[in-house]
Order: sequence, then structure tokens, then C-alpha cells
Amino acid sequence: MQIIQIKHNDAGQRLDKFLSKAVKGLPMSLMYKYIRTKKIKVNRARTQQSYMLCEGDEIQLFIRDEFFFSPENDESALFRIVPKLDIVYEDENIILLNKRPGVLVHEDTAAAENTLIMHVKAYLAQKGEYNPDEEQSFAPALCNRIDRNTGGIVIAAKNAEALREMNEKIRDDDMRKSYFCAVHGIPARASATLKGYLKKNSAENIVDISDVRKPGYKEIITKYRVLKKKNGNSLLEIELVTGRTHQIRAHMSHIGHPLLGDGKYGVNRADREKGYKYQALYAFRLEFKKTERDGTLKYLEGKQFEIDRGQIWFLKDFS
Repeated sequence: MQIIQIKHNDAGQRLDKFLSKAVKGLPMSLMYKYIRTKKIKVNRARTQQSYMLCEGDEIQLFIRDEFFFSPENDESALFRIVPKLDIVYEDENIILLNKRPGVLVHEDTAAAENTLIMHVKAYLAQKGEYNPDEEQSFAPALCNRIDRNTGGIVIAAKNAEALREMNEKIRDDDMRKSYFCAVHGIPARASATLKGYLKKNSAENIVDISDVRKPGYKEIITKYRVLKKKNGNSLLEIELVTGRTHQIRAHMSHIGHPLLGDGKYGVNRADREKGYKYQALYAFRLEFKKTERDGTLKYLEGKQFEIDRGQIWFLKDFS
């Protein structure tokens, strides 16, 4: 029998979710079977897979030792990496980062170490704020994603409670996100609220926009304001009311104003010749709305964070 003691960063999650991370060698089908047949118990009593773990709980696992073995991650990488982070804000719970265009946020097979999340983990490990040997199910995590070739503010959570609360804020739309983008042409209206419907094609990593509701399409709302015009192009400030995949890029292209440098929803051959290696899009401002919710991150409500505009590469073309 093996016993797992639930620590602070393990609490507040379902039993099955915790076990999938803490006992990586145990197949999910067997895990559910063992819970049903009382080979996995909590506090020596029969339990349910949906049981929400509390700090101090004990999980008893009457299963073979082989399930506890899994190939270990290369934790030495956390001390081999020289963290390269542009920190906008940091406290004991979160870090706000300026992710540069071209930086991958999560690992893939080609770039396991050279990612934003690995640099965050290395930064916290070297500061002594994260020790993977002491964690059973938690690792510092990014709460939001930005396309590889887009820049802007990314949120990282330092502990499990902050991660859960920040994910709730994102889910409940308790944040206001603003973007700069540069587009081809000059919109007919100086400002507008665009409404439409979006459907994602995951296989091709592209989205389609429709002006009318169709099966499988989700509503999108995009607000824009023209800030400057130069050489037949426009600099816009965008506020996302909804936050769908590629929403800004696809929505602006749909109304005839694709982003400069965007080869997916526009033609960027001429843009590249002008130095637009990436799509001209930057998430420059993040504001936390005031809510009735209490919690660890309550102190963030009403606060606004911005990236120094001098660091946004395409703004110089509109100066």
C-alpha cells in the first residue's frame, strides 16, 4: 500500500484529476476501476472520483508499485536554463509577462526547453519559490495563451490557489484585454463594435467568420478604435468582448482589413519585405474588473497593467 498526503497545492481539486498527475503510471481506466472497487480510498473510506480533496487528506492506494514509476522530467534543466523573462508585474501569487513575438508559450517536441513556461519554472526554481521534488501535482502554469507570433501580456500562476482563481476570472470574463494592431487600409468608421460568429477548424488551425449564426459557430464581439493612419494603413486599439481563437485577426480580415504581416488571414509577402516578420498584434493592456467574489486575488481588482509602448515593435511605423 502507498499513502499520499494532500498538501496545500494539491487541495481543491477532484480526486481523479489529482491522481492523473500524481500517479502518472496508472491508466485512467484502471484508476476509475480501483476507486469503484475500494483499492483507492480517501481517509481509509470508500470515495468517489469527484471527491474534492482537502489539505491533510490521506489517499490510500492498494495498487502495484509499478504504477508509481514514470520517466522523470529533466529537472536539471530548471537550473541549466538562464531565464529570459520580461516581467511586467510580480507578487507572491502571479507574474505578468511581456511575451515577445516568436516565443513559444508551451513546449512541443522540437523546443522542450526554449519556451515561456520552462523559463518561468526555471526562474521560480532558481529563486527558491518552486521545488518540483516537493510538489505532487502542481507546477507553475500559464493561465492564458497568446499565439506564437503575437506579443503581449501572459499571466503565470505561482501556486495552485492562484491558478484556480485566475482560471475562474478568465472563464467569467472578469478581465478587460486591450490590443494594438496595424491593418491594411482605413476602416470606414473611426470606431465600431463588430459582431459576428466564428467556427474553429482545429485540423487546419484556422477559423471562419460569418455575419449570421450557423450551426457550430460561436458569437464574437470585437470593438475597435482607429488611432492613427499612415501610408494607407491604420493603427487600431482593440478591445475583446469575447475571446475566441484568432478572433482579432480573422474578424478584421473579414471586414476587409487584414493585419499587416498576417499570412494566415491575409497576404503578407509585401509586408515581409517591409520588415513585418510577425502579424502586427500586441496585447498591451490588462485590467482586472471589480467583482463580488472574494479570494486570494481580490487585491488585483481594479488594477490595470500595461506594457511600455516603446517595446511594441510596429508602433514606430505610425509615429
